[in-house]
Amino acid sequence: MALLTLPFVLCACGSFKTRTNPAEGNPATPAKWKAAGSTTELDRVSLAQWWTRLNDPVLNQLITGALVSSPDVRTALSRIDEGRARRGLESAALFPSLYIGGSAQTRNSRNHETKVSSSSEFYSTALDASWQVDLFGKQKQTLRAASADLAQTEETYYSAQVSLAAELAQTYVGLRQAQAQLALKERTIATRSETAQIAHWREQAGVSTGLDSLQADSTLEQDRASLPTLKQTIAQTQNEIALLCGLAPGTLDMQLKAARAIPQTSSRLAIGIPAQTLQQRPDVRAAMRGVEAAAARTKAAERERLPSLDLSGSLSLEALRAGSLFSPETVAANLIGSLSAPIFDAGRISQNIAIQDAQTKQALISYELTVLTALKEVENALIAIRRLSELSETLGRAVKAAQQASRLATQQYQAGQVSLVEVLEAQRTLFSVQEQQVNATADQTTAYIQLYKALGGGWPVN
Repeated sequence: MALLTLPFVLCACGSFKTRTNPAEGNPATPAKWKAAGSTTELDRVSLAQWWTRLNDPVLNQLITGALVSSPDVRTALSRIDEGRARRGLESAALFPSLYIGGSAQTRNSRNHETKVSSSSEFYSTALDASWQVDLFGKQKQTLRAASADLAQTEETYYSAQVSLAAELAQTYVGLRQAQAQLALKERTIATRSETAQIAHWREQAGVSTGLDSLQADSTLEQDRASLPTLKQTIAQTQNEIALLCGLAPGTLDMQLKAARAIPQTSSRLAIGIPAQTLQQRPDVRAAMRGVEAAAARTKAAERERLPSLDLSGSLSLEALRAGSLFSPETVAANLIGSLSAPIFDAGRISQNIAIQDAQTKQALISYELTVLTALKEVENALIAIRRLSELSETLGRAVKAAQQASRLATQQYQAGQVSLVEVLEAQRTLFSVQEQQVNATADQTTAYIQLYKALGGGWPVN
């Protein structure tokens, strides 16, 4: 480090040039959704609390509570406080620092001729100041980076809310799906029990062999064997919901015990165009703030090459007695200013600039990936909704046909017109398509949840 003359400083200032541009690498955004058909204005109000469209008061209560008590959300909120403190720390560096100090001293003396001893007390206080003047805006760029970090942290908090609401809703749908499967299995077991009873009656009447009874009993017990697994799934899913809400296992069991229908949305949400979604999604906005922070740090690193001005000064007050400290007998003051700039640092500044520049490029790539992922998630959710709607209609027709076939087979078996094997096969087919129908309903609701999440819903928009 060495002191430089003013002409050299002005020359260095004139040769400074920013090397990064946050707008570079912005991916192209399509004009409309490929799988959405016509475009409409995004319904941001409904999107903010999309779960209310599922018309399930239990789910509404769970998500409302989880957005306050979830450990993930509370952690993200705490990081905002940390970010504010870090920005405040960088802001404080723009201002001078002042320190005050004091001292007391007692001096004893003795006159050898008169044999008289005396003492005197001296008190002093000093006010010291130091300030590194932000000549070329290095500290302002650092402050700008800290502000962008804070904005990114706030967007991450909103993103945590989006993820939590979607994950909790999907887990809740999984619970209702498992409960619906259990109810379906219990109805199937009841039907199997009736069939087994008929087989035993026919055997007692001598119109069938014991083989029918054994086949019916075996099928009945196989269905019963699936009950423990379903009950285990229900209990574990209840615990998962409690965890997402920041509660201990078992806390919500009574609230979730009563089976409810799988929630379904009553109408489709106006999803708008891709550009609106990218503005709405907190993760995309957070990625952009990351680019801004990285670009500001690159500019701050480049300004390391420029001179720095340090000012320091002190004001010292001295008095013979503490009571007269503010009417001092001696006042001493000094002010020192120094201007310095790097001449040789073995490439440290250049390498730091290269590091920051590379990190800015990485942030741009991350932003691009976030945008592309957002577009993909919306398109995939729209495709899933359309195909699952088609599947649900097909399964609805299949269930009606299977119900008629099962009733007819049972009647014909009682009349001795068909074998037990045909009855059991008809019942198996009915249970299979009913189970597919339950799963398709849950998958369709999950697809809507994924769409709402992909659109950036789940956090309050100002």
